[in-house]
Amino acid sequence: MAATILIADDDAVQRRLVEAMVQKCGYQTMVVDSGDAVMAMLTGLEAPLIDAVVLDLVMPGLDGMGVLARMREAGLSLPVIVQTAHGGIDNVVSAMRAGAQDFVVKPVGMERLQVSLRNALNTSALKGELQRIRHSREGRLTFADIITRSEAMAPVLRTAQKAAASSIPVLIEGESGVGKELFARAIHGSGERKAKPFVAINCGAIPDNLVESILFGHEKGAFTGATERHAGKFVEAHGGTLFLDEVSELPLTAQVKLLRALQEGTVEAVGGRKLVKVDVRIISATNRKLLDHVKAGHFREDLFYRLHVLPLTIPPLRARREDIPHLLRYFLARFVAEENRAITGISGEAMAYLSQADWPGNIRQIENTVYRAVVLSEGEQLGIEDFPLVNAQSPIVPDAPAEPLVVSPAIHASHPATISGNEIPIAPLPTHGTLAMLTATSEVRPLEEMENEIIRFAIAHYRGQMSEVARRLKIGRSTLYRKLDDVSTADPAASSGAE
Repeated sequence: MAATILIADDDAVQRRLVEAMVQKCGYQTMVVDSGDAVMAMLTGLEAPLIDAVVLDLVMPGLDGMGVLARMREAGLSLPVIVQTAHGGIDNVVSAMRAGAQDFVVKPVGMERLQVSLRNALNTSALKGELQRIRHSREGRLTFADIITRSEAMAPVLRTAQKAAASSIPVLIEGESGVGKELFARAIHGSGERKAKPFVAINCGAIPDNLVESILFGHEKGAFTGATERHAGKFVEAHGGTLFLDEVSELPLTAQVKLLRALQEGTVEAVGGRKLVKVDVRIISATNRKLLDHVKAGHFREDLFYRLHVLPLTIPPLRARREDIPHLLRYFLARFVAEENRAITGISGEAMAYLSQADWPGNIRQIENTVYRAVVLSEGEQLGIEDFPLVNAQSPIVPDAPAEPLVVSPAIHASHPATISGNEIPIAPLPTHGTLAMLTATSEVRPLEEMENEIIRFAIAHYRGQMSEVARRLKIGRSTLYRKLDDVSTADPAASSGAE
């Protein structure tokens, strides 16, 4: 899903011109005609997700400066690009002091607006990533720090927000790298215990003979090597939250003692002689189906029901592809800043390709892939060639079956959208189809008709990248455009894409 830009201008002609330019840059748009409408859009009960604002300074009623002041009062940190027909230095200084990200003079050119939007979104992404890192370290992470635009995540977030309002035990299931600990920290940071400790422990990384000691503590001399007294994770998390990651890896002997600690609210250190009262909220996570472990006898059923009070299942990235462009943008902004690289963005072709990859390692894999690309890239923009590991795992064009192919009705309706070098509207790419050779009356179809279908299929498949379409069809670009004109004559809706 491309970024959404809110355009505010009382001049209908100017509003339509800016809207057309923003859409050609590859972004989604929303338009309003007044400053009051801007604030209603940004602060309403069902406010849409807006990534940036293009704001006219001179409007009747609440003007641009008034909007900037109201946004600051409301704590809104969206990047704002102000535009006006009066480019005096006083206006520039006043707008920047009021919180504007950039300033353009009417009539703004498309290239200038594109650069301004790209810089504003990259800066916003970097601020968001730095804030997320800071909140995580300080234990103040909330659901606002979770990067998602997917409808598949909406019910998960609603359930998690309800869980944060209580101390109910939560079991988070999901593949490795989907962000289970992030959700656990957001639940903790949004609840009454947010001022108390959040203690995370990976149960799969602890040697079996040390599990009880690490969880419940030990007394000095309790076993060989116990040279000092250790309180244990339960005591460390007293009053706060204990996050048991990969809880399915706990050995059965430790499961018995964990169950008792949860039931009675007390722990007994290894080698200790008295019980210690603890008040701990438990959030556990696993990348396996815990019920399958119960059925196989590897996990206690009574402990399972203690942990499985409120289950959350986080869908993998391949089930919420609309989140991928936003994750790419955030990680790119972060690593470009950390590595001090002059990389402006990700090409539209690469963005479309990466959004269709399966990402078996989910968010963790995206993070590491972008890090590698930023470090090794020699250009100002990341392209497909900068992601060779993804190329090897998910070929962009799968092997076609041996039999002939038909372009499905869905492909007929797929009109390529205009794209930019930094953003691209995301939609599933057609991977293959079949081309019918015969008509409904069993007659051979005209060659021109089949050629039209092939051209439309290629344009949809390569996202309107006409150079790539011509290369793959092994024809010149001028020939392609001529044939495209023929397709348009036959079906005017078929040729909506161009570079």
